[in-house]
Amino acid sequence: MRRRLVLALALAGCTCGGAGLEAAETIALRASDGTSLSAVWHAPARTAPAVLLVHMLNRSHAEWDLTAEALNVSGFGVLALDLRGHGASEGNSGALGSMQQDVQAGLDWLKTRQDVLPGRLGIAGASLGASLAVLAAAADPTVRSIALLSPAGEYRSLRCEAAMRRFAERAGAVMLVASTGDPYALRSAHNFEAMGTGPRDLRVVDGTNAHGTTLLSVRPDLITSLVDWFRRSLL
Repeated sequence: MRRRLVLALALAGCTCGGAGLEAAETIALRASDGTSLSAVWHAPARTAPAVLLVHMLNRSHAEWDLTAEALNVSGFGVLALDLRGHGASEGNSGALGSMQQDVQAGLDWLKTRQDVLPGRLGIAGASLGASLAVLAAAADPTVRSIALLSPAGEYRSLRCEAAMRRFAERAGAVMLVASTGDPYALRSAHNFEAMGTGPRDLRVVDGTNAHGTTLLSVRPDLITSLVDWFRRSLL
């Protein structure tokens, strides 16, 4: 854990302002259809905004570990979710449409926390998780900011353009990251950037076809960018 924390701090370039890494806690959630879900909670050292992390298809919350630690050290509460059928969560891993309930369960849990500032919620999602983040942000007005790694206008059964327009109508803040070798994600990122007048931050990663959280391995400095983004859009 200590070595991982040192690496997270080095990658994120965080200035902690007196905050320290809180012990991570595995928690149980329940989606509205009754599916039992698992997530890992990093409590903030003091009352603060919170960020929900949503992983790619066939992955788990663990792909966000360094980002979760960097955000937590910077003062955020962080909830890293295992979608249904992934990680330690029950359910069908192919039920993509039902996974919107999983993200909402995470947001609803954050709203119950006394150490999370009301109305100061963000979501970071990668690939499938990016689509789920857009849909959740459009439906839940407490979500103020999202960060999308390799977004898609349409991901299998999940259509996101109308949802992004609804989020944009609230002047929601959107960070977008895509690689030049991932043309659909890059095109989707440009389309989303053009929607609405809220804060936008588009990062294009050259010379790779990396997708989703793989971008964080190719460009570890993106962890810094994610932390800075949520500091600017939630604090």
